Amino acid sequence: MGTLELVKARLGISSSKRDDYLNAIIDGLEKELKEIQGLILDSKNLTHQMFIADYACYRYENKGEQSGLPRHLQWRLHNLIIGNKNADI
Repeated sequence: MGTLELVKARLGISSSKRDDYLNAIIDGLEKELKEIQGLILDSKNLTHQMFIADYACYRYENKGEQSGLPRHLQWRLHNLIIGNKNADI
């Protein structure tokens, strides 16, 4: 199951009407995580895939209304960053 399908399942979306918008959110997040956070993402890594899916759902549901990242996403992002740095050693 791909990231888009995970996002749609979590949001309860069964049609493809919002696929372009959801894909834009997913692609934007992946780009941010790679270029700004310096993460090396693996599309086959379920931890990476679930983090991106959960983060995309957060972005979709909040549409910029809430400032700051929820604590659980902050914690998971921190762990991904630490894990990526440990992989380089």
